[in-house]
Amino acid sequence: MAKKTAVIDLGSNSIRMIVFEKTSRYGFYTAAEFKRRVRLGENAYNNGKILQESAMQRAEEALGFFKECAARHKCAKILIVGTSALRDAPNSKDFIKRIKDKLGLNIRCIDGKNESYLGGLAALNLLSPFGDATTLDIGGGSSELCLIKNNKIIDCISLDIGTVRLKELFYDADKLDALDAFLEPLLERIPPHFSNHNLIAIGGSLRAISNSIMQKNSYALKNLHDFCYDFKKEKGHILKILNSNTDALINCGIKRDRFDTIKEGALIFVKIAQKLGARRIITSGVGIREGVYLQDLLRPASRFPHNFNPSLRSLQDRFLKKELRYKTSYFAAKIFEILREIHGLDHRYKHLLLTAAKLCHIGECLNFYFANEHAAHFILGGLNYGFSHQDKALIASLIKLNGKKPNPYNNDPLTALLPHIKIVIWLGFMLGLAKNIHEDGVEFKFLNNTLYIYSPAKRLNLPQDELKKIAKPTIIALAINQRP
Repeated sequence: MAKKTAVIDLGSNSIRMIVFEKTSRYGFYTAAEFKRRVRLGENAYNNGKILQESAMQRAEEALGFFKECAARHKCAKILIVGTSALRDAPNSKDFIKRIKDKLGLNIRCIDGKNESYLGGLAALNLLSPFGDATTLDIGGGSSELCLIKNNKIIDCISLDIGTVRLKELFYDADKLDALDAFLEPLLERIPPHFSNHNLIAIGGSLRAISNSIMQKNSYALKNLHDFCYDFKKEKGHILKILNSNTDALINCGIKRDRFDTIKEGALIFVKIAQKLGARRIITSGVGIREGVYLQDLLRPASRFPHNFNPSLRSLQDRFLKKELRYKTSYFAAKIFEILREIHGLDHRYKHLLLTAAKLCHIGECLNFYFANEHAAHFILGGLNYGFSHQDKALIASLIKLNGKKPNPYNNDPLTALLPHIKIVIWLGFMLGLAKNIHEDGVEFKFLNNTLYIYSPAKRLNLPQDELKKIAKPTIIALAINQRP
């Protein structure tokens, strides 16, 4: 597969392109992203769904620009998918041929179920584990729902309810009185088995709403991907967005480029969330573009290999030099198991400890000094897929603390996302200890509240001064080069 691939989503409202760069077989990251607000579906829904010449010209110019950008990034492959506005249009084939003839680009027009599947595929592979859920992707012309159960995509549907469609047919035409009558039969098409307490929010409108909620609550992180909130608790704020006039939207934390369709998006969201009985909203920063890329990357499979994380691998590939690939995770795993009876932490915390151990040296690629702080920033900004916000905050904090006890007077916003301080100290102790062991043949044994670290064959040369700095749980003592 190509090292760099550009994926373009030709939507009813915007055209977006993402450049994905592979770092290994399955490791990848987003190298660049571009967006043009073309409004391909503009004036189509009130004109027999026919694409208008002005909109097609804007789309052609945007695609030409994207082709140039892809060439600058040395993309070996460009994948383009067209969604609602294109599949609905009687003249879609003419537009597709026009782009092929003038730009040499091939557009694949996908149906609603395929669009829904691609969004579900991205969420399933790139969100932290969520159990069962229904995805909702609100676009300009349609809304797609994908049912996921037991880590499998079960069913997909597409509804002709989109922000641009509602705006042109009802809001711009001042026909709001007829809106409920239009929506009701479409909502009835959602099968009962799609009902779910977990609703995964995909698409620009839903990300804008999540961003607004994060601002309102002074949330600790800026990452939208995997941000979760309680629908019942935040419903009042969403209704405030729905009922605000345009000038007041800025006070809700909505960006100006979303003013013209955010109210329509909020309406669709509330209606469908209520229909599904949603309680927990999981924001997805990925969608159809990532789905297209994953379908190409993973084929013929639909999931990454077991225990593989593309963000973790990508960070290691880019920032962890071979000479720095110590056995930190190996020793961290051994220490965790040796002390399991007294720390009582479950397998989830072991997984997070090992992730921190695998990434604790990546900051050294930038500078030896403040390497732990550099690594923490890399993790918060680059460990994008498969980890919750709480997981990322804990991993980054463990590395930044470097075995030291958290300072209760340090007003770190990440503290709100961390588990109990006793858990942080336990994990920090195990990571700090493992990070300072570089020799082979090291053995561990826990006896009488003392952790013995020794080698049957030789005397270990461990950094005693560094080990003394590690904050230990009160019930632990260390004995180095002593056999129990």
